[in-house]
Amino acid sequence: MDDKTLQTLEFPKILDKLAAYAAFSASADLARSLRPTNVLDEAVARLARTTEARKLLSVNDTVSIGGAHDVRGKADLAMRGGVLDAPDLLDIKGTLIAARELARTFERQQVEYPQLARIAQDLEPPPGLVDTISHTISDRGDVLDSASQKLAKIRHDIKIAFDRLMTRLERMVNDPRTAPMLQEGIITQRNGRYVIPLRAEFKSRVKSIVHDQSASGATLFVEPLVIVDLNNEWHQLQLEERDEIRRILGELSGTVGAFAERIKLNVQALAEFDLALACAKYGEDLHATEPLLVPVKNRRDLHPGTTVKLYQARHPLLDPATVVPIDVDLDEQTFVMVITGPNTGGKTVTLKTVGLMALMAQSGLHIPAQTGSSLSIFREIYADIGDEQSIEQSLSTFSGHITNIIRILRMANAHALVLLDELGAGTDPQEGSALARSILAHLIERRITCMVATHYPELKAYAHSTPGVTNASMEFDMRTLRPTYHLTLGLPGRSNALQIAEKLGLPTEIIEAARSTLDPNDLKAEDLLDEIHRQRDIARKARSAADRLRSESESIQVDLARRLEQIEDERQKVLTRARAEADHELEELRGELDEVRRQLARARQPVEALKAVQDKVEAMEAKVGIPIERRSTALSGPRPLKLGDKVRVRSLQMEGVVSALGESEIEVRLGNLRVRARIGDIQRPGAPEAAPEPVTGNARLKPASTEKSGGAISIFHVSPGMEVDLRGQRAEDALEGLDRYLESAFLAGLPFVRIIHGKGTGKLRQVLREALKASPHVASFESGQDNEGGDGVTVAKLHS
Repeated sequence: MDDKTLQTLEFPKILDKLAAYAAFSASADLARSLRPTNVLDEAVARLARTTEARKLLSVNDTVSIGGAHDVRGKADLAMRGGVLDAPDLLDIKGTLIAARELARTFERQQVEYPQLARIAQDLEPPPGLVDTISHTISDRGDVLDSASQKLAKIRHDIKIAFDRLMTRLERMVNDPRTAPMLQEGIITQRNGRYVIPLRAEFKSRVKSIVHDQSASGATLFVEPLVIVDLNNEWHQLQLEERDEIRRILGELSGTVGAFAERIKLNVQALAEFDLALACAKYGEDLHATEPLLVPVKNRRDLHPGTTVKLYQARHPLLDPATVVPIDVDLDEQTFVMVITGPNTGGKTVTLKTVGLMALMAQSGLHIPAQTGSSLSIFREIYADIGDEQSIEQSLSTFSGHITNIIRILRMANAHALVLLDELGAGTDPQEGSALARSILAHLIERRITCMVATHYPELKAYAHSTPGVTNASMEFDMRTLRPTYHLTLGLPGRSNALQIAEKLGLPTEIIEAARSTLDPNDLKAEDLLDEIHRQRDIARKARSAADRLRSESESIQVDLARRLEQIEDERQKVLTRARAEADHELEELRGELDEVRRQLARARQPVEALKAVQDKVEAMEAKVGIPIERRSTALSGPRPLKLGDKVRVRSLQMEGVVSALGESEIEVRLGNLRVRARIGDIQRPGAPEAAPEPVTGNARLKPASTEKSGGAISIFHVSPGMEVDLRGQRAEDALEGLDRYLESAFLAGLPFVRIIHGKGTGKLRQVLREALKASPHVASFESGQDNEGGDGVTVAKLHS
């Protein structure tokens, strides 16, 4: 890819932002060295890797490369015979552990994350090296006693020598004859040897070696001669310990050097994996989507077969809160766009946005645009944007632009994208216009996809009358005299010079004089453009008002549905409590009847009189046992899907919210991930049974219990709620209710449910849990948390 264009479009700034998401220096360097590819399969694989990383982070946002470091330089040093310090060896250990953990993770997820698993194939830590380092060096960076028998013996001897030394010194410090001569009763160190603080006036009283004195000279730090040998022994053992540690580190470094190439391969794989995570995090913060990359079509007409379709594209380096998104859609007959409009109106930003979208897509980065955006793979991208003057080369702005355009024309072909800003500017307007038109005609003749920003009105007419070329304009608000930065396709920009001058207060006679010198046909064309833009503004405002009213209506509908749902929830709770109380009273009544029956039997009295009462009790039991059906809270028919709706993607078995609507696809946000899903793959939890149809802004879901889409029946099941209360019920009734509830919860796609059975004697809990073990819908279950009811509640996870 052309390096000058990368600088012109500020692509290195994109890479710097990407590198900020890297976890260690190796992946940061990889990010800054990232370059677009012009191979379709490679670009598609890069994008797929970023998509997989975003999906991975959406389900596990803690995944990372752990304690990895860029240890390639240390591995090279060890390979050349150098000795590594303990911290360096710990860095190598941490890096290899991170590689090992990632390799194990993707051994089980090769199908779900094929691109990331391909990177993980190179994560093969050298066998035994991590254990060797662990047995030699502690996590604090100390060489362990177990590193060698000699080191263990030396340290044992050091301890004995130190104890002897300290015992002798403490005896001197505490000796009644010596203590008065000391400044303090302490033992300290000077020059690596243990000394005591002796008062200067007693220097001759204690035979010793002076190592230091205080600033005032009143205290001497002396080593008594009687402990010199002990100090020497202790110091000598320390030197032996140092030499043994060096030998051990040298031996361990040699082992590292033997595996240097494999260690570097692991670092490279970790860097590539972390780069994928960085691309995912950057795309998430940009609210970016994966573009569709399409091959260049083989066409026999003038069109080069390239595709540029960007919807709601935003410049990635501008503030997302203020940047105005643009739509750039070159249809099947168009491959050249001429953009006109006022200065500072956004023409340059538009060109850079298109260029950056292509560079990012071909680099494997998701782009800040709406789902459905598609681009061809361009072999080269060339841009002439900004001030090209050069003092060193004695080039004016015009000369600098022409020099760059000559270079571009020499190198570009039908598989390139060319972006030219202010074509023909910087010279006489008449000559500049003629030159701009000729350059544009040359690009069209060579079938080169290009976008040109210009002020020349002649290019507007040329674009209108030339096949393959379309006009576009940056809008300008005449009331505020400010650009709106909106790109309008199909219409050239208006010449606003006279209107702006008039609004700013230029005398009317000057405005009229200027107007009289203009060609009447030009004035008519400008008036016609004004009317077209005015009518388009009116239509856009009306559409915005309609969208706002529809949104408000849908919000009210959602609020009403939510309130109805809450009322129905409360009704269910009241009825459930009433049923529990009725069950309890019936249980007591049955007990009383049994007691009366026993008493009559003992008195040898007939029990036929109780039959009528028994029949009434059974009738009451049947009535109480009628299932509490949840009433539908749907309003007047299902409303259209809209942004923010909760839906379920069946193929992923995950729930999310709608973030974009298309004719045949819907974009769903699943945690940190955005995915495109077919309409037939979408379910709306809690909606009536329905099979989806292609959804647009006004499409509705129509009931169709047997209609199939993608080989699966698309049915929306009503949710029975997240919990069921079975307290106070007999075991048989509770089991029947549990079975019905689990069936409904499974069909509605609930991930888990809560079964409320109470504590009591625990018999009902035991029966229900035995049923949960045997249920085909239950994956696992456990007691509820303290805030959920503890042992009185069982939480069951359902199969997805």
